Amino acid sequence: MKDILSEIVAHKRTEVEAQKQIVTPDQLQHAADALLQAPTCVPRSMKQALATSPSGIIAEFKRRSPSKGWIKQEARAEEIPAAYEAAGATALSILTDEHYFGGTLHDVRTARSRVQIPILRKEFIIDEYQLLQARIVGADAVLLIAACLTPQRCEALTAYAHRLGLEVLLEIHSESELAYLSAAPDMVGVNNRHLGSFVTDVETSFRLAENLQRQVRSLTQHASTDTLPLLVSESGLSRPDTVLQLRQAGYRGFLMGEAFMKTPRPGETLHQFIRSLS
Repeated sequence: MKDILSEIVAHKRTEVEAQKQIVTPDQLQHAADALLQAPTCVPRSMKQALATSPSGIIAEFKRRSPSKGWIKQEARAEEIPAAYEAAGATALSILTDEHYFGGTLHDVRTARSRVQIPILRKEFIIDEYQLLQARIVGADAVLLIAACLTPQRCEALTAYAHRLGLEVLLEIHSESELAYLSAAPDMVGVNNRHLGSFVTDVETSFRLAENLQRQVRSLTQHASTDTLPLLVSESGLSRPDTVLQLRQAGYRGFLMGEAFMKTPRPGETLHQFIRSLS
C-alpha cells in the first residue's frame, strides 16, 4: 500500500525550503519577536479549554484529503470557523497544507480575526520555520506528528514552540511512539487514521488508552499534575456514543472534521452533535 505520509513529508521539505527563499527565517523571527513583546497577542490555552469543556470538541476546517478528495472545495474560512464557535466548539483545527488538503496559512489568519477560541495549526511540521509562521498568523497550538520526526527533533520542536508561546499537540499512532511523550507536549493525540495508508479505525484510541495513561502517569515523577499532557482522540469520530465512551476511557479532546465538513451547514451539524452528548 502506498505510503502517503512519506510522500507528503518529502513534498513539505521542498515547500518549506522554497518559502524560506521568499521570506527568510530571520525575517520571520523578527516578526515573531515583536509579537512576543505585545501583551495583546498572548496565545489562548487549548489544553485548558479542553480540560474545562463539557464536550471537548475540536472542530476541524478541512477542504479535502488525499484519501477522500474534495470534501467542501468552496469552504470559506470567513464563515465556518465562526459557525463552529457559535455552535459550541471548544477549539478549532485548521489544515494549512495546500497541496494535499486545500488549506493555507491565510485560513488561520482569517479565522483568528473572527473567533475567540483556541486555534490549532494542523500541518506536517518538520522545521522551526513553520512554528514561526504559526505564531505570526495567530495560531495558539501546533500539531507535531511523531511519525514525521525523530524523538530528538520532536523534543527540539516542542521546546521551540513553547518558547514562542505555542502549545503542542503530539500525535501518535502506536505503542512504539509512546516514548515521544518525553518531549513534554501539552496534549497527546491518538490518530485513528493511519497516515501511511489513511485507513481509519477508532479502536486505535481505545486500544492505546490504558498504555497511554500509564505512560502519562509515569511522567508525574518529573512533572506536576497540571503539566501532564491532556489526551485527545483524532479522526474517524462521527457518533456521540463513541465520544462518550472515549471520555470514559480518559480522553478529554475529540478532533472531528469530516463528520461536519461534508454536511451543507457544518456549524449546525456540530450544534446538533454537541446537544446529543448531553
